[in-house]
Amino acid sequence: MSKGLKIVLIILAIVVVVGLMLVSPYNKLVTMDEQVNTGWANVENMLQRRYDLIPNLVETVKGYAAHEREVLTEVTEARASVGGAQTQQQMIEANNQLSSALSRLLVVVERYPDLKANQNFIQLQDELAGTENRIAVARQRYNETVRGYNQTVRRFPTNIMARLFGFEQRPYFEAPQEAQQAPKVDFSR
Repeated sequence: MSKGLKIVLIILAIVVVVGLMLVSPYNKLVTMDEQVNTGWANVENMLQRRYDLIPNLVETVKGYAAHEREVLTEVTEARASVGGAQTQQQMIEANNQLSSALSRLLVVVERYPDLKANQNFIQLQDELAGTENRIAVARQRYNETVRGYNQTVRRFPTNIMARLFGFEQRPYFEAPQEAQQAPKVDFSR
């Protein structure tokens, strides 16, 4: 065998080994990216369920709390902003506003004993509470998946592969500042 052929074979072997070493991190990034997408889809599914329940809840409350228009308007506007969200970040922000508006609505409901006894309202409130629990679980799972993905995207040497193929960090679904304080229930009205 000639010396030139040996050099070409060695270089070819090195290229194949390096290529094989790059396939695994790339496939891991693709898999984790899809897991994040799946987690976000699950969050969106639960958010859509809540979005669909809100008009019925608002209409039920309207019948009892006609003079609470401001809160009902806030809920309706927040719901509209969820429907108009174009990006994942806008969706997160809009749903945080909606959560805040819904908590204010539930405080208003405390002032109306007849409403709290209404069977339709009770059923809607139970469905909404169940949906909120599902949203919380879906958010938690999404954030756990994002954490793993973001760690992988930032770690060496995978970070080189991530930059090379356009894998970027993904946003967490964080609670708004208002959520850090419990809503106040006031029965004096």
